[in-house]
Amino acid sequence: MHLTSGGAPDWCPDPRVLKVTVGGHCVRREPKTEVSRGSKKSLILLDLLCLLVVSTPFLICELGLVAPVRRGFFCEDNSIRFPATREETVSDTMLISVGILITGVAIVLGECHRVNKQRRSESGPREGYLSSIYRQILPFLFGSALGQSLTNAAKLSAGRLRPHFLSVCQPVGLNCTAGYIEDYTCTGNPSAVTEARKSFYSGHASFAMYSMLYLSFYLQVRMTWSGARLLRPLVQFVLILVALYTGFTRISDHRHHPSDVAIGFLQGALVAFWVAFYISDLFRRSKSQPVSVPQCSDSPETFTNC
Repeated sequence: MHLTSGGAPDWCPDPRVLKVTVGGHCVRREPKTEVSRGSKKSLILLDLLCLLVVSTPFLICELGLVAPVRRGFFCEDNSIRFPATREETVSDTMLISVGILITGVAIVLGECHRVNKQRRSESGPREGYLSSIYRQILPFLFGSALGQSLTNAAKLSAGRLRPHFLSVCQPVGLNCTAGYIEDYTCTGNPSAVTEARKSFYSGHASFAMYSMLYLSFYLQVRMTWSGARLLRPLVQFVLILVALYTGFTRISDHRHHPSDVAIGFLQGALVAFWVAFYISDLFRRSKSQPVSVPQCSDSPETFTNC
């Protein structure tokens, strides 16, 4: 601590910070650190490598490199006796289109509008379109890959039978007097039988909740138009409703048990919260913004390099 020319105490926690006192109020601004092009490319490659690593469990499951755990069942278990004739209300293609395409397009348009607004302003940072989009799209994709990897890891490890398992498996040679049956042979389509062993937990529910909730968080920060106060909460309500509808159709389509959908919703919500608040910079205050501290000098203009 030292005294300024006005006799007031002057304290700077970091000697690298330039403190400017104007009109008796201290304003601190963090200096910008320059990053070379080579460093930027290295950081981008590192980000893409992390994205690939976190996607590995998801790719392993989708490519069928690891089979799910083979579980038995009880003959009197009515929860796995539902028919398998009903088509999926929300297919995988529709899920990916709604989740990634809509959220991705919304983020791209939102960031382009924000950067364009900054460039029209006389004051404020000058940020590029690609860098702004990259900083928001990458965390979303990372969370998507992480959530689906967790989901598929649980599917392979648990091996819970779907509600329509017996209709797909069509087992023969059952001895129901043995109680819990582990020795049985399925005569149905082998690929369909393998998929019927991946009930816990719902990937549709987890991804739908993650993508729609993350988009709701994004709109909470970027959709700042004050002309209609109820427009943003209405859009957020519709997004959450879409996520809930997607998960509930998995129950009515006999693809998942209610507990599978509930856990999927919970996992998707937790991942969306974690990515939005702790990985992306949506809810972080910019370090380049000036911070006002109590008056520390009676002089109208004092420039102190702490």
